[in-house]
Amino acid sequence: MEISTLAMYHCLSFVWYFFVSYSITQVKTEERPSEVFLYGGQWKYLTVLNLVLQAVFYGVSFLADVLRLIKKLRCAKCIISSRDLLFGVLAFPVSTFVSISFWTLYTYNRELVYPKSLDGVIPLWLNHAMHTAVLPFAVLEILATPHRYPTKKNGLILLGFVAFLYISWVLWIYSVTGEWVYPLFALFSPAGLAAFFAGSLAVIISFYNFGEFLNRMIW
Repeated sequence: MEISTLAMYHCLSFVWYFFVSYSITQVKTEERPSEVFLYGGQWKYLTVLNLVLQAVFYGVSFLADVLRLIKKLRCAKCIISSRDLLFGVLAFPVSTFVSISFWTLYTYNRELVYPKSLDGVIPLWLNHAMHTAVLPFAVLEILATPHRYPTKKNGLILLGFVAFLYISWVLWIYSVTGEWVYPLFALFSPAGLAAFFAGSLAVIISFYNFGEFLNRMIW
């Protein structure tokens, strides 16, 4: 793909994710269902954090494209390194995890992750923008441009650290409010919850490996 075309694609993707991120912040708190509590705002949900992550990634990607177009290759090299790290370690595995885990649990019992009462607050298009579109966007990015992955050890350490931060955030919210971010967590004993978190980490690591495999096979 030519750099100019790639720049347009990354620009439009950035605008899209910025728009979706802004749209979710405009959901009126007074219309929220009773089971959705205020503490932590929208920032307690992995889905919303992923939207911000994707917006940042596509913003960085667009900047890298622009620098290449204007022949600022030294600066572009540094930005491209950041772009590749963001995509390989976070943007691809997190978006894939969000989409697949959400729809798997939604199909099993939607009340565990997305209560039916939310249908009256969050439009259908916004639900699919947050939970469905993120996956084809991630796959399209792999097809559009090659990415240089870090060493497996460094990549997994960074991914594990980010997962640890989010789990710590979830546990902190529970310690303060006595409420779980997702109703699903209330079904587990402490040992069961630890096993669930460990299993989720294993799944997201598998998505990291899958993204690296696809990138290597295509490019």
